Amino acid sequence: MQEARFLEHVAVTGRVLGSLFYFSPENEKNAEIISILQEPTWHEEWPFALPSLVKISQLLQSSAQENEPLSEAWQRLFIGPYALPAPPWGSVWLDKEKIVFGDSTVELRQWMRAKGVEPVTTQKEPEDHFGLILMLAAWLAEQNRRADLEELLAWHLLPWSAHFLEVLIDSANSDFYRALAILAKETLDGYQQQLTLPILEKSVYLSGNGTL
Repeated sequence: MQEARFLEHVAVTGRVLGSLFYFSPENEKNAEIISILQEPTWHEEWPFALPSLVKISQLLQSSAQENEPLSEAWQRLFIGPYALPAPPWGSVWLDKEKIVFGDSTVELRQWMRAKGVEPVTTQKEPEDHFGLILMLAAWLAEQNRRADLEELLAWHLLPWSAHFLEVLIDSANSDFYRALAILAKETLDGYQQQLTLPILEKSVYLSGNGTL
């Protein structure tokens, strides 16, 4: 895949997936994206050719008939107040204490500062939220910062993202968010195939049944 094409694909998919994981389904932009994803042919234009695209499309279409509103599913999965089955912050997976604002969050914050990257949110929250990192990846792709994009993915996202997404797939109890997790996992596999940097090996301490 040519570099310009890869960066364009990351910019599009990172924005879409990052927004859907980070913001409520009631967010105006997300409402538009969700409407598109529940149409039967959207997958024909997804930038990466993924093995499960047809299955993902079918799950997303069926999610329109679910009894639980998407806003409630998003709240249950990513906000609380009860234990989250798959916490969306990297440090919960990478730090022995399984806490937010852990050492891995600090490492990402220091990397962002060294690269002159401002947080995409003004709220006092961990920068290593799955959705935030994807939106940052999209921004780096839009700025043609291929080397920085590779570092972000290989050092700060891909070491833990597959574990997070696999647990979410198994525990979401929502067709929409299960489909979204499969879509994200296979799309990130597509990213990884284009990287020249090796994925940093890190210990993962959370295996599921979130504690937050």
